[in-house]
Amino acid sequence: MSDTAGYQRLRLGDISGSAVGAGFLAVLVSYSGPLLIYLSAAEAMEISRPAFTSWVFAISIAAGLSSIVLSLWFRVPVAMAWSAPGTVLLIGFGPSLPAAEMAGAYIAVAAALVLIGISGLFDWLVKVLPPAVTNGMMAGILFGFGLKAAGGLTTDPVVVSVLIAAFAICTATVPRYAVLALLGLALMLTSIAYETSITSVSLSMAQPQAIAPEFSVAAMLSLAVPLLITTLSGQYLPGMAVLRANGYAVSANPIMIFGGLASAGAAVFGGISTALASITASFCAGPDSHENPERRYIAGVACGLFFCLGGLFAGSIVDILIMLPSSVIALLAGLALLQPILKFTAAMMASEDAQAGLLTFIFTASGVSLFGIGAAFWGVVAGIVFHFLTRFGRWMMDRLAA
Repeated sequence: MSDTAGYQRLRLGDISGSAVGAGFLAVLVSYSGPLLIYLSAAEAMEISRPAFTSWVFAISIAAGLSSIVLSLWFRVPVAMAWSAPGTVLLIGFGPSLPAAEMAGAYIAVAAALVLIGISGLFDWLVKVLPPAVTNGMMAGILFGFGLKAAGGLTTDPVVVSVLIAAFAICTATVPRYAVLALLGLALMLTSIAYETSITSVSLSMAQPQAIAPEFSVAAMLSLAVPLLITTLSGQYLPGMAVLRANGYAVSANPIMIFGGLASAGAAVFGGISTALASITASFCAGPDSHENPERRYIAGVACGLFFCLGGLFAGSIVDILIMLPSSVIALLAGLALLQPILKFTAAMMASEDAQAGLLTFIFTASGVSLFGIGAAFWGVVAGIVFHFLTRFGRWMMDRLAA
């Protein structure tokens, strides 16, 4: 599978139930896991239901259209999504940022992605940023949010205990569908404990709300810079690794360009950055999608179509999710992050530069703010400075020893 591109129409003979099912599963898992993290951020920011519905519309349509276009263009299963680790950034300092400044930060990230894609600097940036520091920042962001998962034990001890036990069983038996199964169980338990019913939810179309973006230094440093780093290291890097591991030699540059353009469109309606999917990418790109790699692009197209459908009926999706109590939402979102936290923490500690990564982790997870700029930025600064100072110290010792 080469890196050549050119728009081609979908061939009906390439459509298969397994590929369409893989695309549907990728969307379902995205809505049951990462979207709950987004909802937790919205609740922390006291965002209204109509505003959050607009966010869901924006990220769904942006992910959907980019998945369809890129999958058809390259004949490769390119599954796009919103930046799940990026949504966690909103928990810590989102309440201090107006929606207009958040939209400005999203547009800045979108512009940076387009420029990186055009210049071809992606591989260079990945090498320049110390992996221990980026892994430490990602682990710190996710860990700080994951701590909130246990809070529900005080308000809903029975429901939370049952869900934790069920999650343990599901991760051992059906790990790929653990979060999805947990969401279904949570809705069932909630309907019993709080006498609510999912059957009361009706079809509700999205009503997008446009936002005039504003740009501020605080938003650029607190949100845009960490969001760009998390999008590159937490989405594009593992997403490209999934594609290449399955034999697809597509370049990251055009994907980043189109992802950046889609992100700019989503930002106007409050949606966070669109990026290459990492966790759910394996559903579309792997052999379970189709035994013939040349027909797996259908999974990317199907993923896009289901995302667009979800975006159009974002009101219904939000209505289903807000049936869950805040404590259960925090628990489900925290449990969905266990595997990413484990991955980034293990990678950070396995590095020869583990101390720089650990320092980044501590600063980021602490939630410390200075000059109105959030912890993720200062964590990266502390980690990079420590990284280069230790390198300089080792160079000095080598010179003295010589």
